Amino acid sequence: MNGLVFEALTDGPTDYLEAWDRQRAVHAAVVDGAPGTVLLLEHSPVYTAGKRTEPHERPTDGTPVIEVDRGGKITFHGPGQLVGYPIVKLPDHVLVVDYVRRLEEALIAVCRDLGVTTARVPGRSGVWLQATAERPERKIAAIGIRVSRGVTMHGFALNCDVDLSWYDRFVPCGIADAGVTTLSEELGRDVTVAEVLPLVERHLAELLAWSAYVPTPDYEARPEPGRPAAGTAGDLRVPVLNPLA
Repeated sequence: MNGLVFEALTDGPTDYLEAWDRQRAVHAAVVDGAPGTVLLLEHSPVYTAGKRTEPHERPTDGTPVIEVDRGGKITFHGPGQLVGYPIVKLPDHVLVVDYVRRLEEALIAVCRDLGVTTARVPGRSGVWLQATAERPERKIAAIGIRVSRGVTMHGFALNCDVDLSWYDRFVPCGIADAGVTTLSEELGRDVTVAEVLPLVERHLAELLAWSAYVPTPDYEARPEPGRPAAGTAGDLRVPVLNPLA
């Protein structure tokens, strides 16, 4: 193990602003030399708007919409979704894009353990299921981060048994030509946050030990709306804010 600390706040849904305050406090401690910490929790229903969110993309159903200092667009957090905030100092040899790929790889491995085949889609961040004849390409985990003073903030959201009707109220991450799914939906049984939590901890501990790993092969590339195609100049494929701050 690499001394990574896991702090599971799972007694009930956590208010987003309360968790954000906790993130900032842990971030300051890690900058000062404390061990890397991963906050794992569920949120009360909330939309968070990254820096690329346009005014018309914000939902108007009365649920709080909070401006956040991460990359990406609009997303939803709520019960049934495991949210992880890894707050870790990046080693000198680990680039920001490598860090995000490690988060994706850990979640791909969690899905694989549960019997769900997923991969990355070049041009789009997060973890995806491939399109079938009956269903479109669909996202099961979203990622958006910030790196400040060499230490990460924000992180990922893995859909376990979250109510998918929330996603009918907006265009998740600004991507209108794909769907959203959950582990429960794909497996046809209730997959709870409690079941998924130890798998996430194990795979994050492995990938954030910074050793070499073999990445899962990607699906077909698809650029996000308004972003360069994968492999072209300007394409980072990563929803990051202030990577060098």
